[in-house]
Amino acid sequence: MQSRNNIKQRNKVIQGLRSFKDTLPKNIKRIIIKKGHIFSETLNNWKYMVGDDLFKVCYPKSFKNSNKLGASYLLIMVKRGHEVDIEYSKKKILDKINSYFGYSVVEKLKFVSFDDDQTNFKKNKISHNVTNSKYMNKIIDIKNDKIKKSLIELSKLFKQK
Repeated sequence: MQSRNNIKQRNKVIQGLRSFKDTLPKNIKRIIIKKGHIFSETLNNWKYMVGDDLFKVCYPKSFKNSNKLGASYLLIMVKRGHEVDIEYSKKKILDKINSYFGYSVVEKLKFVSFDDDQTNFKKNKISHNVTNSKYMNKIIDIKNDKIKKSLIELSKLFKQK
């Protein structure tokens, strides 16, 4: 591999195979490091942070990082009827999240309740026909049989879910 200097974006450019994170611009890397990492780690470890009982009735929706005007907060979606349980364990959740990261990442928790019946209706409506006729026609037009079969199998799996 050879390296050369490039003054437009990066100090060094490595020719050959690179990881995906090395190909991203610096500005996008900063955004992913600041916000995306915290939210993705929170999603991955949500069951550990809140426990089994609360895991069944709530999930994190978004993370807003702190700025000059406001504090950082985590938006949590809660099933209707379980808001009181979440409110009582708010301090425990905050402590677990901040202790997991090792510093004060989240300062507030905001709760939004949702009705479970409506989400089941939407899921059934979406799973009824996953692949549109437009995409199915594109799949049928593929000349490679192996790729065509694998895409059709993939669409069948989505229909089952």
